[in-house]
Amino acid sequence: MSGPIDREVYDRGHVTGVLPYDPVRDCVVMIEQFRVGACLAGMRSWQVEAVAGIIDEGETPEQVARREAREEADLDIHDLVPICRYVVSPGAITESVALFAGRVDSSDAGGVHGLPEEGEDIKVLVVPVSELAGMIDDGRIGNSLSIIAVQWLLLYRDKLRASWKATA
Repeated sequence: MSGPIDREVYDRGHVTGVLPYDPVRDCVVMIEQFRVGACLAGMRSWQVEAVAGIIDEGETPEQVARREAREEADLDIHDLVPICRYVVSPGAITESVALFAGRVDSSDAGGVHGLPEEGEDIKVLVVPVSELAGMIDDGRIGNSLSIIAVQWLLLYRDKLRASWKATA
């Protein structure tokens, strides 16, 4: 082991993300919003993302998933399935993400949502699962939380649909 070294660490807090999935229509509900970090990194300024939010003191990740789905996309989550929990950048940031897939009815999804007091202008998109890989390939989905959630869904979609069909 090497000797002690100084590191700068950004204490960001913790986040929950949820990929709202409609197994009946075989589509996901994603959001699109301006992201200054992506813009400054030379990537698309308007990012297509899964729903996500910061976990406030006293909240569980599951509560945040449901709250954020309501605030950002005007959706009710019917079932939550854990995908994973991971550290965003373990060498410099304390932020972890608790990631879920959430069963939704997307038939009325759309519009612009978000909290005005948080400066949110969030466009809701309903995306067929068949288009998701292409959206990663062309950079419309370019953030780790959403890429992990989408790739998980592409791997486990059949198992997830069978599980939710059994509980419906």
